[in-house]
Amino acid sequence: MKLIPQAEQALALLRAAGHEGWLVGGCVRDFVMGKMPHDTDITTSALPQETKAVFEKAGFRVIETGLQHGTVTVLMPGEGAAERESGGALPGGRQNPETAPVPLEITTFRKETGYADHRHPDSVVFTDSLEDDLSRRDFTINAMAMRPAGTVPIDAEGCDTLDFRDPFGGMADLEDRVIRCVGDPARRFSEDALRILRALRFASVLGFTIEPATRKALFDAREQLRYVSAERIAEELLKLLCGRSAESVLLEYADVLGSVLPELLPLKGFDQKTPHHIYDVLTHTAKVVSGVPAEPVQRLAALCHDWGKPHTFTLDENGRGHFYGHPKHSVLLAEEAFSRLKLSNEIRETALSLIRFHDIWIDDTPRAVKRWLNKIGPALFFPLLELKKADNRAQSPASQGRLAHYDALEERARTILAEGQCFALKDLAVTGKDLIALGMEPGPQLGKALYTLLELVMEETLPNQRDALLSYAGERFTL
Repeated sequence: MKLIPQAEQALALLRAAGHEGWLVGGCVRDFVMGKMPHDTDITTSALPQETKAVFEKAGFRVIETGLQHGTVTVLMPGEGAAERESGGALPGGRQNPETAPVPLEITTFRKETGYADHRHPDSVVFTDSLEDDLSRRDFTINAMAMRPAGTVPIDAEGCDTLDFRDPFGGMADLEDRVIRCVGDPARRFSEDALRILRALRFASVLGFTIEPATRKALFDAREQLRYVSAERIAEELLKLLCGRSAESVLLEYADVLGSVLPELLPLKGFDQKTPHHIYDVLTHTAKVVSGVPAEPVQRLAALCHDWGKPHTFTLDENGRGHFYGHPKHSVLLAEEAFSRLKLSNEIRETALSLIRFHDIWIDDTPRAVKRWLNKIGPALFFPLLELKKADNRAQSPASQGRLAHYDALEERARTILAEGQCFALKDLAVTGKDLIALGMEPGPQLGKALYTLLELVMEETLPNQRDALLSYAGERFTL
């Protein structure tokens, strides 16, 4: 692991100008864990205008992203930018990622006071103390700082070249796999309630446990999540769902997550009273979430797929539970939640389709698979099978016989695609223009004729050959 050269250069420029500069936050945590950091944040003793002057003098563009809070963003050249200044753009004006500027967020050491809106500090005071700056951060694992000692590059094999600061025991908590607030957890959560979900997200993604005092405080403060914007909540939830320990976090912290997703609460402890299930609805749901690929839309659909069960529950004369129409009710509840969270239309529509069809039976025949490939497309068909598989695996062992069926459906669908078999109008060997050339009038009847031909091809009644299709059309349709 090595620090990106832009960060090393930025720290060197600050040092040369007589200022302290430290890597801080998540990038330090990731570096210590041997992961490639997603973002690189720097904190400095330089005041915002001093930081701006250092980098503008060096010829870099500086964006005043938050001067009142001590933050500027410096755009450093990407790899090879100097050699490829004229060729950095891709077709359509897109930026080549190899030459795109690397943004570094650089913030002055600061202390914060007052959080009336449970989000932003009422006042920010710049300080010359790195420890003061680290003390305002959320969790110990995010309150570490490091920098190269002198001019020696940072690398994983030369830890003696690192100047490392860890005043709150973040390294020990990383080793113990623990999430712990810096200082008083109740205060940390009252400052920014989103930290409640961040704690759960880190527990899920990293597979860490939350230490008792922090755990108690996040339960006590969970109602403060109403102060957090829907967009920020949605971002944390999607990351949480994709974590390796999403199942355990959903089960242990359902009451906390219920503050932003009240639809989860009726699932907790709900006995399905059916031999097909050995878990309550929440436990079943959590297992389905962990059983689909760690992709946001698939995990989201898994989370919501059975929300309608408590609302559609009935008992028959034998005391067996049924949930007739629960997918439709799950879709209605999910629509409300997705709208409340202000999710993108793409995420909403894809997840809702998976929820809507998760309980539909698909026959293992070429005709049935082609019909579904036509209906929802390959991009949705395979995630739907993943959801069905995870759903079946999370049922009682005696009811898991559908797994082989779903594997067969997947194999059949992949064969259809690999062989280029026809299942959509775009694959048909004739077009509307061909039928018009035969004498058909443009309009609804033309469309019906094309779909009739497609049905016959999918059923293998007709070959997908131009001459055969035109011959059939000439004989059967009104021209």
